Amino acid sequence: MAKDGLCAIVTGSASGLGAATAEILAKGGARLVINYSSSKTEAEATAEVCRKAGAAEVLVVQGDVSRDEDCRKLVAAVEKWGRLDVLVNNAGTTKHVAHGDLAGLSAEDFQRVYGVNTIGPFQMVRAARSLLEAAAKASGRPSSVVNVSSVAGISGVGSSIAYAASKGALNTMTLSLARALAPAIRVNTVCPGYIDTPWFTKGRGAEGAKQVRDMVVSKVPLKVASSAEDIAQLVCFLASPASGNMTGEIVRMDAGMHLIT
Repeated sequence: MAKDGLCAIVTGSASGLGAATAEILAKGGARLVINYSSSKTEAEATAEVCRKAGAAEVLVVQGDVSRDEDCRKLVAAVEKWGRLDVLVNNAGTTKHVAHGDLAGLSAEDFQRVYGVNTIGPFQMVRAARSLLEAAAKASGRPSSVVNVSSVAGISGVGSSIAYAASKGALNTMTLSLARALAPAIRVNTVCPGYIDTPWFTKGRGAEGAKQVRDMVVSKVPLKVASSAEDIAQLVCFLASPASGNMTGEIVRMDAGMHLIT
């Protein structure tokens, strides 16, 4: 759970896992940036939920993390706080293409997916570094970066080869950043399996999304479909001082999917 008074940016937090993470942080009295790329209405609704949940302050900031200037704009919005305790790199994108359909992915597709999923988190960390270090100095404990990756980045599965590759790169980057930014900044990554959010509905339609959900529940050892709130609890644990001695960890949460042989 979040500790009172944390200052946090959660990218891609208009809906889904990002919104669930922001709400948990809000319940701990955090000051928050809700970030969206195009879904302003959803972002404003999430912000209102966070205010009602107990957030000390909520800012809604538009920005596409694949654009360095937008990453800097997001961080500039919180400079008045004088510090940043938590950065959650949750924004993500994909293109749904069968892995055998190599012609279904263009160089431009790869560039867009990598731009959001891999380059975006790097740019956010770079822009936020001084405020994250300021938070560590003020509190006497490391600040926290939590990257949201995927089991796709471990196993080479998921919505497309481009997506899996981008998340694999994010996992490796987590290790590099954890070494480079210690001891002031901790960097950890969450690798969810299936999450029951509109992500699959947008990519595969309602019937396709239901087929994926039913398949997951039937196969995983725990026989559940993880909710956004389930994964958000883990994200917020890694964001909070409760995980203060953890850095460079890539934590999988997939209801046991990796145990299937």
